[in-house]
Amino acid sequence: MRPKSFVILAGLAALLVATTASGQTTLIKVRAMADEGKFTMAERAIDSALSATNANALERLALEFEKARLERVRLDFTVSHEEAKELLREYYPDVTDEQMAAWVERGKLEAMEIDGETWYFNRGVPNLFRVDAEAKEVKRAKDGYDVGARQKFLNDYIPEIVSRTPKSGAPSVLAKPKKVTFDYTVTLQADAVPDGETVRGWFPYPREGHARQTDIRLLSSSEEEYVIASNDNLQRTIYMQKRARAGEPTVFNYKVSYTARAEWFPLDFERDYDYDETSDLYKQFTAERAPHIVFTDEIVALSEKIVGDETRPLMKAKKIYSWISENIPWAGAREYSTIRNLSQYCATKGYGDCGIQTLLFMTLARHNGIPTKWQSGWMLFPMEVNLHDWAEMYVPDIGWVPVDQSFQLQPADDEAHKLFYLGGIDGYRLIANDDYSTPLFPLKIYPRSETVDFQRGELEWRGGNLYFDKWSYWMDVEFEELEEEK
Repeated sequence: MRPKSFVILAGLAALLVATTASGQTTLIKVRAMADEGKFTMAERAIDSALSATNANALERLALEFEKARLERVRLDFTVSHEEAKELLREYYPDVTDEQMAAWVERGKLEAMEIDGETWYFNRGVPNLFRVDAEAKEVKRAKDGYDVGARQKFLNDYIPEIVSRTPKSGAPSVLAKPKKVTFDYTVTLQADAVPDGETVRGWFPYPREGHARQTDIRLLSSSEEEYVIASNDNLQRTIYMQKRARAGEPTVFNYKVSYTARAEWFPLDFERDYDYDETSDLYKQFTAERAPHIVFTDEIVALSEKIVGDETRPLMKAKKIYSWISENIPWAGAREYSTIRNLSQYCATKGYGDCGIQTLLFMTLARHNGIPTKWQSGWMLFPMEVNLHDWAEMYVPDIGWVPVDQSFQLQPADDEAHKLFYLGGIDGYRLIANDDYSTPLFPLKIYPRSETVDFQRGELEWRGGNLYFDKWSYWMDVEFEELEEEK
């Protein structure tokens, strides 16, 4: 079960419920203005409401976050029409305003009207060549096609893992252990806070209790005093604080090692598994969880389209996983805190990054009675280190098994290889989170920069949250291959 604090702090959406009737009306009006692109009008309405003496603490917090959200959207949409047009000319030398408008209308080129002017998402033009089939072919014709170093690596790696068939009675195979050492640095810009002020920092720390992540050790930290959250914190952190100095960046650093392993479960998709629908686990992990897991009319219709009359749980999961793999391409994402419902956004837009695709899978699976939960952290391949999200689904008689939706169906003829990431996962992961939108420890005072996930970290000072535009992060990773367990 989740801690009680989760009920209070799980998401800013709950603030709307907790406010007075007048507060709810103000929030609804402000959000409507923002959705219509009337950002300045919304900001003025927020400032007016905040100046009123009858606003309670929850209302003020909700309104302040709505104002911060408007600024976050502005930071994500900074490409002007002419700048976007110039970027597109690399592949469409004679691109027209009409072509751009058509892409925007079809949802392939993400843009937003802000105070009467069109602004394009910072990653909107590169995304067009990922999500639009015709644009993708135009790019390939000019640049050629390469499956990429990571995929080439997986083409050999996955068959090797699958070939290690489980020992008699074992539900899964653990393989290829390696010692992973990561060195993580966060740098806050000089003078981001006044001289002498204390900067508080929360950073990702490996979670215990997973067979594929063991022997966790903190090797060093930039600050002598730190707090490592206990493992019952589902978004696990190492917390440090430090005084800022005028003219100097504020730097946090720590180094951790652990043993990582691949894991694969040879699932029987044909079997009609029997879930205990009265159990707390089933009720919790098949339930809606606003704002990002909601069985909207669009989700229900999509589920019916994908699943049809299928009744076997894992066959449902296979159909959902396969459909998303074949119909929802990966695309660079806006900051999650700017999107009101991530799974709905994915279903509507028809694309998303790893976390957005994962939440669509989780929502569709839960709607079909398959327990799912969030898992995330980093992927730490020798050729690619990056933030990453995936999921786990619960299978009777086995337990929780990994599902990485964004790694999709693998390009293989063998069914086990093709479906490897539906029940399997590589050994190049850092698991920091077993849930999303849970309270950090020690408790963060101000709303987070990332209200859903936790990978880069969070910073604040007594004057407020420090958003991502104020600091940078970097991770160095080393690998040491270990002997296989006997």
